[in-house]
Amino acid sequence: MSRVAYVDGRYVPHGRATTHIEDRGYQFADGIYEVIAVSGGRLVDDEGHLVRLHRSLSELRIEWRMSDRALLAVLRELVRRNGVSEGSVYLQISRGVARRDHPFPKASRPVLVATAKRMDFAGVAERQSKGVAVITTPDIRWGRCDIKTVALLPNVLAKQAAREQGAYEAWLVDEEGRVTEGSSTNAWIVDQDGNLITRKADNSILNGITRIAVLGQAAERQIRVIERPFTVAEAKAAREAFITSTTSFVMPVTSIDGAKIGDGKPGKVASALIGAYRDHMAA
Repeated sequence: MSRVAYVDGRYVPHGRATTHIEDRGYQFADGIYEVIAVSGGRLVDDEGHLVRLHRSLSELRIEWRMSDRALLAVLRELVRRNGVSEGSVYLQISRGVARRDHPFPKASRPVLVATAKRMDFAGVAERQSKGVAVITTPDIRWGRCDIKTVALLPNVLAKQAAREQGAYEAWLVDEEGRVTEGSSTNAWIVDQDGNLITRKADNSILNGITRIAVLGQAAERQIRVIERPFTVAEAKAAREAFITSTTSFVMPVTSIDGAKIGDGKPGKVASALIGAYRDHMAA
């Protein structure tokens, strides 16, 4: 089955999907995006993603007029046309096409593009069973990481550094030596007292939709959660560590900068939350 994309009102063959050269998303990273998991052919946590989508649009003052109902219809049709049972949907909204100039154009129409792709969830489960390696790198991003913009070059550089060092993810570290989040994930540790620690959702991190779900699942299991920054040293001394995201779900971290975390295997808290999140996706 050939892939199909959605570009500014039309479903088109993926290989011929194009946008205008003066689209502000291309020239200025003046746009926002979301990635939504697909499980059993259904969108996962679509309501939470739409809430965050509208927040990002509002923060960038992009005037978006398409209804949520219409947008969801487009995304579900993309899932159907691409035959995606397990995978993800990517959608991006830019401020639109205008003559290149830094200020907002007086008249522009936002442009929506969206794609859907299949994923190997079995591969994710295999990594979950073993855990993954993480490196740390300075956080060089801008001061509004809570907005899910397409300006991801610092994240790309961090992820590439992780790949070059044989790691799965890079944790970004602020000037005070505290972990903010991963290049495309949220970061968590379990301290020696069994407390689950993750940074509070402020301007320094993106409030992940999977993060929100996991917070709820931890509360249901009476796991004490402390939302505060933690240092790299704390992370390396932790009993457990893991990351969360739309496409990594709950992923145990078994080493940081080469230092083994706990006994070097996925811990009890992470394993319990993996199961809880699988149930959440199925529901």
